[in-house]
Amino acid sequence: MTRRSDWAARLAALLSAVETRPFDSHRWNCGRFALAAVEAVTGARPRLRILPDLMATADSAGFPRVAPLRAGMGDIVLAPDPHRLGVVLDAGRVAFVGPRGLLRAPITLCTIAWRIG
Repeated sequence: MTRRSDWAARLAALLSAVETRPFDSHRWNCGRFALAAVEAVTGARPRLRILPDLMATADSAGFPRVAPLRAGMGDIVLAPDPHRLGVVLDAGRVAFVGPRGLLRAPITLCTIAWRIG
């Protein structure tokens, strides 16, 4: 999958649309947020396998791993305690789904990142 030419605008539209959407374990969680971000950036939904842990499930999508500090806007990250997927906003911040909408955090909290497109 490659990034669409308008990926930045599409990602910004997604982030704006879900800014205040609260976490729901079935309808809106970190996995659904990551999938929506990948779809916004690439225009396609990745094929993945649901595996016993979040890291293995994310790996199954086939995107290459990168160090979190090398991740760029639109890439997907994994943070521990509890494990959750997020989206890189810029060189130093990521967003996660929270109880009242998106939460921002420093990228240094993340342990793994996947380069999208």
